[in-house]
Amino acid sequence: MMNSKTFKTLAGPALILALLTLVALLARPLTPIDETRYVSVAWEMWLKDEYLVLFKNGETYSHKPPLLFWLYNLGWAVFGVNEWWPRLVSPLFSLGGLLLTLSIARRLWPSAPGSHRNAVWILGASLLWLVFSTSAMFDVMLAFFVLVGMRGLLIAADGSMKRGFAWLAFAIGLGVLAKGPVILLHLLPAAVLAPWWAGGLPGGLGWKRWYGGILMAVLGGAGIALAWAIPAAIHGGEEYRNAIFWGQTANRMVDSFAHKRPFWWYLPLLPLLLFPWLVWSGLWARFVALGREGLDRGLRFCLAWMLPVFIAFSLISGKQIHYLVPLFPAFALFSGHLLGRGSGGGLLWLPALLSALAGAVMVYFALAGLPGALGIWGELPWWPGGLLLVAAMAAFRFGRAEKMQVPVLAVLGACLFALVQFYIAPGAARSYDMHPMARAIKALQEQGMPVANLGRYHAQFQFAGRLEQPLAQLGPDDLGPWLERNPQGAVVAYVSRKRQLPESLFSQPYRGETAVLMSTGQARSQAELFDGRRGRKLMVPRDGEE
Repeated sequence: MMNSKTFKTLAGPALILALLTLVALLARPLTPIDETRYVSVAWEMWLKDEYLVLFKNGETYSHKPPLLFWLYNLGWAVFGVNEWWPRLVSPLFSLGGLLLTLSIARRLWPSAPGSHRNAVWILGASLLWLVFSTSAMFDVMLAFFVLVGMRGLLIAADGSMKRGFAWLAFAIGLGVLAKGPVILLHLLPAAVLAPWWAGGLPGGLGWKRWYGGILMAVLGGAGIALAWAIPAAIHGGEEYRNAIFWGQTANRMVDSFAHKRPFWWYLPLLPLLLFPWLVWSGLWARFVALGREGLDRGLRFCLAWMLPVFIAFSLISGKQIHYLVPLFPAFALFSGHLLGRGSGGGLLWLPALLSALAGAVMVYFALAGLPGALGIWGELPWWPGGLLLVAAMAAFRFGRAEKMQVPVLAVLGACLFALVQFYIAPGAARSYDMHPMARAIKALQEQGMPVANLGRYHAQFQFAGRLEQPLAQLGPDDLGPWLERNPQGAVVAYVSRKRQLPESLFSQPYRGETAVLMSTGQARSQAELFDGRRGRKLMVPRDGEE
């Protein structure tokens, strides 16, 4: 049971998480291509009653492990198939992450309640953490298992090696089932660097036993993951077996060194991803004070957790911002303890000013109609920007009291995230809601008409329409033969909004383009749109990241 002290510490950040989850449910649909793809994979798991081998649009899907899809299906088994349950899984893991962060803070600094409180506020209101805590994706779930593993390392370092390494093995196994072997990159550096951050082991325990325990935990975690992977490989066939055992490891590592982004790419993004904390002078003052105060055991542990992994992700050229999500608890613990060791000082003028500027820009764009004129979002409401201006002024006013600065900054960051979502909600409803097109496709399939997708298909319509048949995926060279074979079929294609729309059965905005659903006859009558270089450039949608 959660005691009253824990409840009091978590109440504020947990309330922010609950309100922002509600905002996400109200303000935006499941967003293509990632959220819609993952929920569609879970839908096909449900439809096929197949829980070992994953499918997307009727074909085996090896890009992700099964845990998230199992959890979606578990909720559907209890509540029925719905859209809201998949959108609650990440917030639940986020709440668990806050609780584990508090537990780790208490182990690292048992006599520093201020550090404990600061850590959960900082994590619970960091912008990137909020974004993925309210998204139907894998990253906060992965962060949860990283936290489980880190807590296990601390238990082992305090002398309970069997129990600690058992938790580490559990974290590795479930982390692999959550998002693959990347869990090892997050956990092993801190484990290997234990002599630096732990100093010594109690009770005469030696480091040889420590590293033996790490090896056993890795093997135990591998055993948990293989309990799914081996039956899935047997059941899924050779291609699926090669994909899950080889494609998820070596091939992805090779692709990651494809020189896509420079090593410094993350650095200029950190003030935004960690807003509002990295733009607050009070925290920077505490960073500067490290030179004279030094690093204690807990701060060393956080650095051993953060720095090697951040450096590794910086050196890997294939960068995505969500790769950093499991590092945010370490940042929160590190920064929370720095603030707990002494006053950072400084007013909240810069976070408040930046928030006020964002609010002013939102109001200006809404009243001037600029985005609508450019065809970006359509009409925008002015009131979210106005409320953000009020929130910024309130933060500057109430943040003058030193004890209120961390909670006030957290509320300001949450207000920014919530109000931006309401601001873009009209455009998101038009461009990212897959239900209208999905319903149109579903109606044709129920009439027995085959439907194809021109270009790479990410299954964005499968769950939204509860489609029971896959869409044929066509390249420009495949279209003509498919039309010949399916004279009563239909094709989904994608057209730049700057071009005149072809005659179609249905159309809707789609991620900066327009999705059009055409009958075979309509597609034939406009064959020039599909043939040659012009057609290839015009009609094939953009690819997305897996």
